[in-house]
Amino acid sequence: MYISQGRFIEHRVIKLRLLIGGASSKFFHLKEFGDALVKYGIEYKLVHDVDIYTGFPSRNIRRWFETSAKFDKLVQEFKPDAIFVDRLTHFSLAALKVGIPLFVLLRGDYWSEMKWARETLYKWPLKRMVLDLKDKITMKCFRGSTAILPICKYLQERVTEKYPDKITEVLYQGIDPGKWYPVKGMNLKHPCVGLLQSAIIWGKTKEMLTLPKVLEAMPDVTFYWVGDGPYKDQVLPILSKYDNFKWLGAMQYPDKVREYLTEIDVYALVSGIDMSPLTLQEAQLMEKPVVATNVGGIPELMKNNETGFLVEKGDYKGWIDKLSILINDPKKAKQMGEAGRKFVIENFSWEKIARQFSEFLNKKIRTK
Repeated sequence: MYISQGRFIEHRVIKLRLLIGGASSKFFHLKEFGDALVKYGIEYKLVHDVDIYTGFPSRNIRRWFETSAKFDKLVQEFKPDAIFVDRLTHFSLAALKVGIPLFVLLRGDYWSEMKWARETLYKWPLKRMVLDLKDKITMKCFRGSTAILPICKYLQERVTEKYPDKITEVLYQGIDPGKWYPVKGMNLKHPCVGLLQSAIIWGKTKEMLTLPKVLEAMPDVTFYWVGDGPYKDQVLPILSKYDNFKWLGAMQYPDKVREYLTEIDVYALVSGIDMSPLTLQEAQLMEKPVVATNVGGIPELMKNNETGFLVEKGDYKGWIDKLSILINDPKKAKQMGEAGRKFVIENFSWEKIARQFSEFLNKKIRTK
């Protein structure tokens, strides 16, 4: 069981205790978030939610019959004033049952993602049943939460459509600029365009099918894709037919990703829907000009025509035009890259995100 704990050291009074439960794949970022909160008098404990309480459904049959005993013990020992989660599981339900204020970080358009899942990977009856059970847990947690924290303004509007009376507060993904700096890069063929995105959600991944005409129009530019996921097999066989497209698979984070971003000439986010893609922040911090699809929360994370370009969904001509500008005009690419780093530092540093959340948390807890 992984547990990380942060305490406020400089002899100041601890204002609040926050229990953070999340997916292990997000621990790197959740720990950064917790460490940033310490400055504002918040003591935190970070745990892997399913290590504490899994329940049914689970791939591990032995965990179907778990009780909330581990969770109850954790709460009794740590005595949190609030619980923060980045996904909704039995851990979140247990928080509601003990009456501790629950704050839900919403990373994606849950309702659209469920629709795509039912239409693709979850067509079989057994998989559909599991998805429906998880959906019931999620709905209970949404309704019972103290607040839902969408990760961008676009997503906040979606939450308000579903739960008009629910308290919401935008909580952008923070980032530590000091961890994104140029290093010795990978051996890539130039000029090149780098994609860094997963293939986990079909609504996001299918936009990559816009690329064949782009690849045909730019034969002297090599396109590299870092990423993996269940929908990889829906796009990779099509894109791999082109000699100037290379798939590099998953990549170790953050060191290898830093090497990759150092070496590419332009970063491209070819996504059908995205809320607050961290890779877009990282690429800008590495002073790379960016081109991204104008969907979801993406326009909130960059400045069109200043740190890069936005392209409309399905507009392959737009991709050809904007990528060609940056490939053929190194001076403009450099200016946009430098502007991108400044923009991210000013708007998404952990210090700013933590300060805003701590003020919101204190207000909601003290007024309950």
